[in-house]
Amino acid sequence: MDPFDLGPHAGFIVACYIITFSVVAAVIGWVLIDRAQLNAALKELEDQGITRASNKQNAS
Repeated sequence: MDPFDLGPHAGFIVACYIITFSVVAAVIGWVLIDRAQLNAALKELEDQGITRASNKQNAS
């Protein structure tokens, strides 16, 4: 018996794995891009002198 024999539903099984991998990769990419954009926006605000509220509480 071949361990890689997926039977008559091989196309469906492989397609599901490909779709799942693609969706997970897209979500990871989306999160990384969003993180970079948010970090850039935060740096821009900090360059303008706007600081985080949590930093004001710790400064007291």
